[in-house]
Amino acid sequence: MFPGFEKLIESRIKKAQEEGAFENLPGSGQPLHFEDDLTIPEDLRMAYKVLKNADCLPPEVQLLKEIRTTEDLLAGMTDTVQKYRTIKKINFLIMKLNTLRDANAAYEIPQRYYSEVVERLGADKA
Repeated sequence: MFPGFEKLIESRIKKAQEEGAFENLPGSGQPLHFEDDLTIPEDLRMAYKVLKNADCLPPEVQLLKEIRTTEDLLAGMTDTVQKYRTIKKINFLIMKLNTLRDANAAYEIPQRYYSEVVERLGADKA
């Protein structure tokens, strides 16, 4: 630091204290709440914090939200053609989510209604 700079800072802080600038601040007397970021790699913590403060979501989380929203829309639909299109959209979003992840295929999210389609195909053959 520059010589004398610390002295200037200390004098301004002291003056602000005397004027009561630090009285009745929000959260005064409350314990500090630190975020648990131990699971985030150290080199990514700052970037994640900046993104969180800017209300930006990682692509995986955004896709999961979009899947849930589309599933909620599907629950209220009565038109069969529209339901089919919505299911195709959900399956596409799930496929997109699965390709974003660098995980084993065993951990992928199964596409919606996959088992029902397989059952129907098996019933048609019988």
